[in-house]
Amino acid sequence: MPNLKLIKNRIKSVKNTQKITMAMKMVAAAKVKKAENQVKASRPYAIELAKSFIKLMAENPEIDKVKVTSPNPLDNYPELLKQRTLNTVGLLIITSDKGLAGAYNASVVRKAVARIREIVEEGLAVKLFIVGTKGIQSLKKNNFDVIKTYTKLPAIPTPASCEMIAEDLAESCINHEIDKIEIITTNFKSTLVYQVQLWQLLPVVIAPQKPEAEEEKHNKIESEMLFEPSVEAVLQKIVPLYFTNRIYQAMIEASASELAARMQAMSAATNNARDMIKTLTIDYNKARQASITQELLEVVSGAEALSG
Repeated sequence: MPNLKLIKNRIKSVKNTQKITMAMKMVAAAKVKKAENQVKASRPYAIELAKSFIKLMAENPEIDKVKVTSPNPLDNYPELLKQRTLNTVGLLIITSDKGLAGAYNASVVRKAVARIREIVEEGLAVKLFIVGTKGIQSLKKNNFDVIKTYTKLPAIPTPASCEMIAEDLAESCINHEIDKIEIITTNFKSTLVYQVQLWQLLPVVIAPQKPEAEEEKHNKIESEMLFEPSVEAVLQKIVPLYFTNRIYQAMIEASASELAARMQAMSAATNNARDMIKTLTIDYNKARQASITQELLEVVSGAEALSG
């Protein structure tokens, strides 16, 4: 016969766990809305900044021939943007410091491992820059070449923390430790959907112009970019801004996705706890009923023995 005390203790334990998961769900739900608004507000700026930067690159093909000397790696844009032989890929992998987010971190790590294997199969070397304790723990087990790790960053990503990461990547690039920079992050779609993605940060991809019909080309007014005080001065500002903003966008997308994944995971855990409490309560009632029945039978048997 099941032990009533053990079942009762089990129900109490599950109820306590349910309270924790419910609280975590509510906290994540409150934070994910703020993170979602932050992502949606930043996307238009990021898109327009990227368009302006790529247009600037397309109209100035000899950017990398300009001479610039600066102690800040991000300011040395000719060295960052110049064409180089591809030998080593720098991979920035964005995970979280905390767990209890369902398959969020596992999905990012799985994508990272798959990409690393693809790069190695191409005969190239890989150097990792990892954000988040969970990614560090998982990827260091595989003995990958980890250059930099970033933990305990602000819960809400800030441009300052992203600039620090951008400077490390730029410094490795200028020192010829890496020749290409890719980012593995998660694209936030909704509180129910996120997608692990691979973004290329460097070299900058300039999409080929689509051929226009002769009539459209004739009627179109050609725009001209004017740079004040000079092309070099504009590039000195826009290149660090572009690199930092690209990383910042990847970080806030990942942060929103992580919170959404945690909210879903805690919601599922709360529901599972509720179902388990129902099952245990039924088991407890059955065991209690069986115990009472057994006691009644023993009383009746004793009374019959005494009367006989």
